Amino acid sequence: MNYRHAFHAGNFADVLKHAVLMRILAHLMQKDTAIRVIDTHAGAGLYDLKGDAASRTGEWVDGIGRLNAGPLDAPAETILAGYRAALADLSRDGRLYPGSPALIRHVLRPQDRASFNELHPETLRDLRRALPRDDRLVINQLDGYIAWKAQIPPPERRGLVLVDPPFEKEDEFDRMIEGMQVMARKWPTGLAMLWYPVKNQRRVSLFEAGLVESSFARILIVELHVDEPEAEGPLAACGLAIANPPWKLDEELLNLLPALSERLGRGGIARWRVDWLKSA
Repeated sequence: MNYRHAFHAGNFADVLKHAVLMRILAHLMQKDTAIRVIDTHAGAGLYDLKGDAASRTGEWVDGIGRLNAGPLDAPAETILAGYRAALADLSRDGRLYPGSPALIRHVLRPQDRASFNELHPETLRDLRRALPRDDRLVINQLDGYIAWKAQIPPPERRGLVLVDPPFEKEDEFDRMIEGMQVMARKWPTGLAMLWYPVKNQRRVSLFEAGLVESSFARILIVELHVDEPEAEGPLAACGLAIANPPWKLDEELLNLLPALSERLGRGGIARWRVDWLKSA
């Protein structure tokens, strides 16, 4: 495995993924009952934006760097409030960027639990160093797709599966579709959020068709295009497929995405999408 997220931490894709993640968690925590968060491809947990890897690409400058340049409009800032608060608490000087495990741990309540899965030994060591010892957390060295199938349904019966693969292999889309089909059978009421790159629109369309064939009744698609996607060029667009999204999340994202795309778009080129792939 050659992928290292440290080169891409804090880029526009992280901003989209983590802003929506924090909003979903806020919705889930409106009820007192416990939740379980399962992160299938957890990564290192914390990333140094001034370190060698992040400095080589500078992708964070056009991502979290732009977002932190000032507030967006009031409706967007309301939705970003939890994300911004976590960033401020976890990196007071702005040098560190928290990955999903650090963000998830930051908002867990005493009754909640999280399972973080990471296969790469070096990244796993970084993850364990990044997160303080916490009885609410389980950190496993597992293939993310195996973990996804093995860890559902959780004892809590409420929660979220976050799937954010490295997309180094040709079959990542297919494995995500298979995972969704399994989850729809084993835990049809659970939430799932799948991140994917948009480089080949035909491949993304086939992915959406596969999601439609799953037995989830409600699937929301969210995309952010900061530039025109190129199959061999740097990442310029990405999306989230969300099964069983919380009530009114779509309306909230309709307030967030226009402001986010305007702030993060390159050279005035930006598009966004909030669209029901399936709705009950």
